[in-house]
Amino acid sequence: MNAGLDIESEGHAKSMDRIYRSQRHIYDVTRAYYLLGRDGLLDDLALKAGETVLEIGCGTGRNLVGAAKRYPHARLYGLDISREMLQSAGSAMQRASAESRVRLAVADATKFDPTPLFGVVQFDCVYISYTLSMIPGWRGAIAQAMQVLKPGGRLHIVDFGGCDGLPWLFKSALQLWLVKFQVSPRKGLEAELRETAARAGGHLQITRPFRGYAVQARLTLPQV
Repeated sequence: MNAGLDIESEGHAKSMDRIYRSQRHIYDVTRAYYLLGRDGLLDDLALKAGETVLEIGCGTGRNLVGAAKRYPHARLYGLDISREMLQSAGSAMQRASAESRVRLAVADATKFDPTPLFGVVQFDCVYISYTLSMIPGWRGAIAQAMQVLKPGGRLHIVDFGGCDGLPWLFKSALQLWLVKFQVSPRKGLEAELRETAARAGGHLQITRPFRGYAVQARLTLPQV
């Protein structure tokens, strides 16, 4: 795991470490009940043998383990700004016997260079799972993800939606819970993805599963 954060990024990293220093030990158990759609995203990756995939904001490594099991011949990479979370991710790779297939690095999602981190210039696939709602400069994270995609590459995203089909009381309770962990659902996410797809000439698919609880998107770049 590499580290090279600038002063601004280091401040955010320390904030995340404070939140997850103890939470990381129970994170996967507790989040299973409300980070909905993650397995659907992994299934949708449809990775081919030899393809490279990067998870931005890999956290405890839960999704990377799932991807490693689904796609045993793909090459997997993960980055996170929290060193605490990456400790859990490293342990998860060892338990899953996937440490030889997955590379992890400390990095800021909005400004990273995959070449010194992983020795990879661009990826066939990038995915971001319930991370944009925790990144202050989330639009920058989307832009950075697009920068590191190959022509024809795919960006997959799942995050909190507007919960439009769910009761008001549920939405209010969820918002109060998320605030405790500095999580802010991005109301402008769909519009940002549409603008990003239009600029890149890519094809965008958006669904709102679980009655709008989540937003799931796949943006495919054109081949050159």
